[in-house]
Amino acid sequence: MTTDVGDTPLHTPLFDAHVALGARMVPFAGHAMPVQYPAGILAEHGWTRDHAGLFDVSHMGQAFLIGPDHATTAKALEALIPAAILELAPGRQRYSQLLAPDGGILDDLMVSRPTDAPDGWLFLVVNAACKTADYAHIAANLPVGVELRPIEDRALLALQGPEAEAVMAALGAPVTAMKFMDTAPMTLLGSETHVSRSGYTGEDGFEISVPAVDAARLWDALLADARVKPIGLGARDSLRLEGGLCLYGHDIDTTTSPVEGGLEWSIQKRRRIEGGFPGAARIQAELANGPARRRVGLAFEGRQPAREGAEIADKQGRIVGRVTSGGFGPTVQAPVALGYVEAALAAPGTELDVVVRGKPLPARVATLPFVPAGFRR
Repeated sequence: MTTDVGDTPLHTPLFDAHVALGARMVPFAGHAMPVQYPAGILAEHGWTRDHAGLFDVSHMGQAFLIGPDHATTAKALEALIPAAILELAPGRQRYSQLLAPDGGILDDLMVSRPTDAPDGWLFLVVNAACKTADYAHIAANLPVGVELRPIEDRALLALQGPEAEAVMAALGAPVTAMKFMDTAPMTLLGSETHVSRSGYTGEDGFEISVPAVDAARLWDALLADARVKPIGLGARDSLRLEGGLCLYGHDIDTTTSPVEGGLEWSIQKRRRIEGGFPGAARIQAELANGPARRRVGLAFEGRQPAREGAEIADKQGRIVGRVTSGGFGPTVQAPVALGYVEAALAAPGTELDVVVRGKPLPARVATLPFVPAGFRR
């Protein structure tokens, strides 16, 4: 193992397991996290695409939002996010964004309505780097009778890839009937877990919230299956980039709205019409008239990747945007990137240049995702 994790990084419940596997540990969102294992990022990326990759995502924030009944709790959360939570059925999950008053994105998050909790409970998963600020923001804006309860004693594992379902079933998990964004309580190896059919790779897979004391046992049991290998942050990033998925703090942040970010699919019809969330006027105007800029995928003619911050120019040399994520796509065997450009230049096929070290690299706007999603709809 090699480490570069600063003076006082937090450890997930699986830290010792990563060290034992020879992981290269790096600081990420205040935690010591595995960026790769000895096989390397390219091998880990390919294994997840073809088989099943196991990720430690215990650094993420898990919390319950608790009210006297579902309607009360849902309306409290809808005052902070644009998704329709009132209609969220038991055992289902939705993706949304915490919004600032101007419609900028404070964080993105998952919201589920667990079937093994009282009617007024919602389960939230937020990003690691934002969780302290998220919790403070949510708690400060709740009505009387609704409370946020962070969960500090659970780990979170993600099993991703086309063989993930078979691996889970081999452990006795009743997952075959689950569809994308379903959630369910499950007993795995005697431990009470919360499982969602979702993830951040573009592949079919599951996220498993498990008591921290049982995390290593479940991790080891999953890795005992020959179809599973451990995967670090490096491949997690290349997988989500090929999947066209946003990384908070890079592709979306407080300067971007959900519409600019191409996330309008996450705003259901009722919310689009009635508003009632922060920045609603701006977002409704952008839905009606289009935003000034849009997030796009970029494909390149050559082999040189463009990194975050690179300027995007039209063919006359005028700067029209910038790259927010970029790298080499191992599955597509070519450089890929995400970035923002003026809306008039966002149509797939538009020819652009990305300026790297002062040199314009030919690029074109690509249809996202770069690799078709494997979600079980």
